[in-house]
Amino acid sequence: MSEPGTDQPQEQELSQVLEDRREKLERIREAGIEPFPHEFSGREEIGEVRAAHEGLAPGMETESRHRVAGRIVARRGHGKACFLDVRDGSGQIQLHARQDLLGEEAYALLVDLDLGDIVGAEGTAMATRRGGELSLSIDHWRLLAKSLRPPPDKFHGLEDTETRFRRRELDLIANEESRRAFRTRARTISEIRRWFDEHGFVEVETPVLQPLYGGALARPFTTHHNALDRDFYLRIATELYLKKLVVGGIDRVYELGKDFRNEGVSHKHNPEFTMLEWYEAYADYEKTAHDLELLVAETAERVLGTTKVKRGDVEIDFAPPWRRITLREAILEQSGIDIVEHPTREALAKAMGTEPDPKEGWGKLVDGLLSKDVEPGLIQPTFIFDYPVELSPFAKRHRSEEGLVERWEAFVGGVEVANSFTELNDPDEQRRRFEQQAAEVARGDEEAQPYDEAFVEALEQGMPPTGGVGLGIDRLVMMFTGAKTLREVLLFPAMRN
Repeated sequence: MSEPGTDQPQEQELSQVLEDRREKLERIREAGIEPFPHEFSGREEIGEVRAAHEGLAPGMETESRHRVAGRIVARRGHGKACFLDVRDGSGQIQLHARQDLLGEEAYALLVDLDLGDIVGAEGTAMATRRGGELSLSIDHWRLLAKSLRPPPDKFHGLEDTETRFRRRELDLIANEESRRAFRTRARTISEIRRWFDEHGFVEVETPVLQPLYGGALARPFTTHHNALDRDFYLRIATELYLKKLVVGGIDRVYELGKDFRNEGVSHKHNPEFTMLEWYEAYADYEKTAHDLELLVAETAERVLGTTKVKRGDVEIDFAPPWRRITLREAILEQSGIDIVEHPTREALAKAMGTEPDPKEGWGKLVDGLLSKDVEPGLIQPTFIFDYPVELSPFAKRHRSEEGLVERWEAFVGGVEVANSFTELNDPDEQRRRFEQQAAEVARGDEEAQPYDEAFVEALEQGMPPTGGVGLGIDRLVMMFTGAKTLREVLLFPAMRN
């Protein structure tokens, strides 16, 4: 129950506004006006109109006619003339409405509209004498959609982040910063596609519903197919299918799409996320590191106009070369623990001063050290190279370091953004790795990789030396926009009840 004097008056005021708008809707219909027409053809985007008259001097009028449409976001004036600010997806423009041009009845209906209503209007371009604001002096208008609820900044406020994320449509109506962030996201994805297309990669689509999940260490979502009477999994990665395509002769392949992992929700985790994976035959993890630097730096230049971005008080520079350090060196540097000198689960746990969960093997403890002690401090773009084999069931053994694999992870802003291997292409070794993962499953590790005989058989056909990368698009956009959490760059993030 609301406390007296807090939510209740606000709710009563909102209820009255809703009632008033419903009554106005009925009056519009009684006047013979359709408040929700089918179309408004021939309109121009407001951004294009503004660009066409850039530099128009104050007080100047033109004979150039334009037809625009958008949501009413502000209104000023009274009597026989008024100004309305109208916004579409490309920008905002001022409409100058006069009773002598529109006629008394049409003008009266216009000034009676509410903020949030969507209108179409036609008129000539002009610049106001005071301030030189580009305007349309309109001689025709039409209601395109009656808004039955008030704008979001009038009730409940959009400072409330919960409201912003749960009701993204309200956030986008109220906040230009949010609209800008999602335009940046769209351009980022577009430029990434352009980069791969220009470099000779083939974009593909692989199954989202999979009979066996794989390609990452994560818990899947499970669903049931009624007609086939069998369980399927929402994919946790596209890796195994894409490497089958490399086996089949598609030497450069990429996929940009959704993955799903049944894990917690945090500032850097969402159960549904956008992932880019690419694989290149005859390449290794040194080549993929070079390509990631170029991809991210060139994308930043094209989208943002610079490789430098501000995130909080810190400036991040994506220009190559990025820092490179081994996992062993990074953990030793930050925790004082040399993982090579503690090669067993018990020894490492003792050095960490902890009692590990029975489900956690040595590799899990190493990963915990990385996440807790190293990752938060990796603000500038950094590659961490050469991981223990226990953490990397699909990576090729290191060509010179025993017990390690050729794998790197890339970190920016204290967050992992990408992961890469020189891909394991020895089918017998892959089979042994699956068996090791099966032991972790038996231990109780729900994130271990299940045994996939079909993938091993694909490798037995012969896969060339290959380098592969997974890049988290949501996290990259988070860095490009300076967002503090993943939810700010996901249109509709998963939320708790």
